[in-house]
Amino acid sequence: MSAEVASELRRLEDEGSTGVLRAGDGAFHFAEGAIACADCRRTTGLDRLVVEAGVATAEQWQLAAAGDPGPLLARPQFETLAVLSIFDAAYFLLSSPVVPEFRPAPPHWLAPVCRIAPRALVAECARRGDPQAGPWPITLIDRAPVIPARRIRRRRVVLTGSQAEVLAAADAQRSITGIADELGRTTFGCLTAVRELTAAGLIEAPVVPQAEPERPARVQIQLPPQWQLEPPTAVQIRPPTAVQIQSPADAQTERRVALPPAPLPRRRVRTAAMTSAPDRWKPIDREVLVRVRTALEELA
Repeated sequence: MSAEVASELRRLEDEGSTGVLRAGDGAFHFAEGAIACADCRRTTGLDRLVVEAGVATAEQWQLAAAGDPGPLLARPQFETLAVLSIFDAAYFLLSSPVVPEFRPAPPHWLAPVCRIAPRALVAECARRGDPQAGPWPITLIDRAPVIPARRIRRRRVVLTGSQAEVLAAADAQRSITGIADELGRTTFGCLTAVRELTAAGLIEAPVVPQAEPERPARVQIQLPPQWQLEPPTAVQIRPPTAVQIQSPADAQTERRVALPPAPLPRRRVRTAAMTSAPDRWKPIDREVLVRVRTALEELA
């Protein structure tokens, strides 16, 4: 629970202030030190609770919010819903570590029928327990979808009416805030039902996103001017193409000797296997030589 918000609520009660106390994503509306209304973006609004309960229509609510409540304020069920919406919004606003800001303003139009002492409101929110306890902390009520369990253990589970409604509305897309707005129920009531269904194995536990580890900041050290190193000077070296040699015998004669080119890398040449020739010739037949000689003489 935020100590700053709770302390500011007690101070405004002691001073009997009238105005609006901004705290995070909602506000408390004071009327002479009492809380007449409270709203939070993460909870179901009073307009949705009233319309879903059948206490008033959407048109009647618009007239009441514009300053013409008519017989709506005289209905006991409307007063009950107004008190529930205050406790519902206060539970989440008191859990936010924010700096509250109060501004004087005229009293809220619900002040004639709804007045709650801030000390009683803080005590009730503390009685409801730690908002971060359990598998569903309040930081995930509007961020993580409610996913029904794919596999259910074979055992008998008795569900209440609110648990059955929440389980039927879980479609793996809507969050707890979305389910509460769809059903027209308080967000704290849906949060309690989801926690109980998760413990029973009917709803999967949410995946809490892990914060990325902080990278160490780069430190730049500025050296004094006398410590800074000068960049090295580039030196260009050209290979010599010729050398001039002066003969000691004749100092006036110059000889110019060209350097041999750099040897090229040798390539591997595959040589074919050579067949060895026979060491000795076979002896020639003498009769063959006589016939060849006789034939040549006849031709001549």
